[in-house]
Amino acid sequence: MSHSNLALSVLDLLPIREGKDAAAAIKQMVGLAQTVEQLGYTRYWIAEHHNTPTLISSATSILVKHVLDHTEIIRAGSGGVMLPNHSPLIVAEQFGTIATIHPDRVDLGLGRAPGTNEAAAAAIRRFSGDSAPSFPDDIQSLLAYLGAPEEQAAVRAYPGIGTKVPLYILGSSTDSAYLAGALGLPYAFGAHFAPAHLEAALAAYRASFNPSAHLSEPYVMVSANVVAADSDEEADFLSTTMNQVFLNILRSGQQLMQPPAENLGSDITMQEKEILAAMSSVTFKGSKDTIAQQLALFQNRYAADELIVNSFIYDEEKLKRSFEILKEAVQSMEENRQSETSINR
Repeated sequence: MSHSNLALSVLDLLPIREGKDAAAAIKQMVGLAQTVEQLGYTRYWIAEHHNTPTLISSATSILVKHVLDHTEIIRAGSGGVMLPNHSPLIVAEQFGTIATIHPDRVDLGLGRAPGTNEAAAAAIRRFSGDSAPSFPDDIQSLLAYLGAPEEQAAVRAYPGIGTKVPLYILGSSTDSAYLAGALGLPYAFGAHFAPAHLEAALAAYRASFNPSAHLSEPYVMVSANVVAADSDEEADFLSTTMNQVFLNILRSGQQLMQPPAENLGSDITMQEKEILAAMSSVTFKGSKDTIAQQLALFQNRYAADELIVNSFIYDEEKLKRSFEILKEAVQSMEENRQSETSINR
């Protein structure tokens, strides 16, 4: 099965660049959101991370509202809110408030991981112990809090009732895929950092999908990394920033996002190279034509409805150009497919 009209969106982790600060990262987020809105991207999602000095995406709902305040039509949301960290009522109140200010432009992506280490998770959580098992029940609570007045119980989200903020289930394994399918909700797979179970999870989601009041048929989003440039050589060079980010994560480092480098040094072990290759295996990298070919192969295999892309590019103008080239590559891929369809008729 192949899909045309692949929707494009952005996932932002809000990295701090070397030589810049948190305020600069937020300003950069606004500029990028405005750029991709003009390019026709569907949504701009912001991740949730805590106790991570290299990223400033901890107060996700505030950042989502900031994007909406500075754009006109693009949707904005969480990619995602890590639900074990939060009371569903508080999440409903926050996103219900945003949806009241910006009607029909807010998304609520939900994950079951804490988005941090154990010590920080213990500092965040409303009670001790692992709250991930309550994830399915918490989602049901959110659906009710954001639903119609007749669906409410004694405790209600004000504002929130009737806003019907759409929920998306995020995951990187089959567990969340089955849950999204059972609930009849859209599913977003995190292939930008943990692509190992992509194929199995999408198959599980589609096989288990149960049509619901929220969604009549499966809707698949896949997150991926992108480094697009005017030539393959330039993209290879720019991608060394992404490699440094992943290496820093692998080594539990605290290095801010670095400019591209001609070489990453001789201290990378073979094991690290293998892990980095696995982590970044769902990456679209190269010129417009190269990425169009990569996208066609990807869609032949996975038939995603939407691609939500993360991009670690140091230079902000080259970052914006990367999203422009990606948009052109998707259009090129779709034109090629339409031509092939016409020829084969």
